[in-house]
Amino acid sequence: MNPVKEKIMDRRIVSAYGTKFGRMYCGKAEEVLEKWPPSHYKGRVQLIFTSPPFPLNRKKKYGNLVGEQYVEWIASFASILKEFLTEDGSIVVEIGNAWVKGKPVMSTLPIKALLAFQEKAELHLCQEFICFNPAKLPTPAQWVNVERIRVKDAFTRVWWMSANEKPKANNKRVLTQYSESMKDLLKKGTYNSGKRPSEHKIGAKSFLTDHGGAIPPNVLTPAMEEMIPELIEVLPIANTSSTDPFLTYCRENNITPHPARMPAKLVEFFVDFLTDPGDMVLDPFAGSNTTGYVAESKKRKWIGIEVKPDYIDASKVRFDLSFRQSVF
Repeated sequence: MNPVKEKIMDRRIVSAYGTKFGRMYCGKAEEVLEKWPPSHYKGRVQLIFTSPPFPLNRKKKYGNLVGEQYVEWIASFASILKEFLTEDGSIVVEIGNAWVKGKPVMSTLPIKALLAFQEKAELHLCQEFICFNPAKLPTPAQWVNVERIRVKDAFTRVWWMSANEKPKANNKRVLTQYSESMKDLLKKGTYNSGKRPSEHKIGAKSFLTDHGGAIPPNVLTPAMEEMIPELIEVLPIANTSSTDPFLTYCRENNITPHPARMPAKLVEFFVDFLTDPGDMVLDPFAGSNTTGYVAESKKRKWIGIEVKPDYIDASKVRFDLSFRQSVF
């Protein structure tokens, strides 16, 4: 055998399954990414979207690290993943909050981890997003339910980073519906222009053009019209079991799913915002492969990596015809 081909075969990894647009690989991300064919995509990935295991203070069955070990571990991926980006590609990382064990005190590890990741690869922080999930359980139970000295923690941080100061992005693809007051304003064609107390000057025609929708804020939240009628709907991010078709399908077919699934709407937002059809999307901690599923549905190429075979087997459900028909 040719020495070059033999070397490639030694470093080759076979995909666990594939679809029209993507491939799922089994193994540790740091090892899989250095093997062929995943290594072939260095410099070709438009969006790396992932939610690594959260920096909890106790281990969970899906394999999270704890303490400063977590910070070092997550930072070690920064330079590796940066190599896969196109010149105008993006990395989006979601990390949940953590509490100090046995105390009603928030841990700073999630923020430290994000900063360490960003600094390690000298990435630009394009924008921070807050993902609000009103359906999260009222935890930590001791401080929220028992002693009643804290409110429930219901958001996660999502950092959008890039190597380039101006990565590919287009907020026209993620416009939200106008509020009723904005719709009325467009109909009337008049409003109170002039200088505001904030010293911003509002022109007489600044808000009279219909752009097809409102530019969303960086707080991704479900609609709350019943509480605040003027609030614009951004994204229904709640990840409840009662409304998750994937979890329902798994339950009905005796399949054990990943316990911490990514909300599809969160992935959809960034795939729409930061990529075009035909672009490549990578998730190095794929879990139940929501990222690959969303990418596939939007005609983006994708690569997923997951270390646990059981979660990979469950994730195949997303691409079965019977499941897709139940969703669509």
